[in-house]
Amino acid sequence: MLNENIRMLRKVRHLSQVELAKGLSVSKQCVSNWENDNILPSVEMLVKIARFFNVSTDALLGLENLQTISVDGLTDAEIDHIKLLVEDLRGRREAAR
Repeated sequence: MLNENIRMLRKVRHLSQVELAKGLSVSKQCVSNWENDNILPSVEMLVKIARFFNVSTDALLGLENLQTISVDGLTDAEIDHIKLLVEDLRGRREAAR
């Protein structure tokens, strides 16, 4: 489940394994091994992956539903705008707690 979720999140964000590896400061081979279920990321790396994709570790591990939004066909500016909206909504929800 973890390997599938990492691959799916990477593809939804239109990232290559090399780009994800660079974003996480690991090798491409490391990302490939996670996605092929050859090795598991460390707990520290699991947290880093979750933060990179802005999801919970529970979602990465398949313990809660992982939701994604397709941004196919949108410009980079439109995608950035959606990201800002999501961050704003999360901030409002956390402030209400």
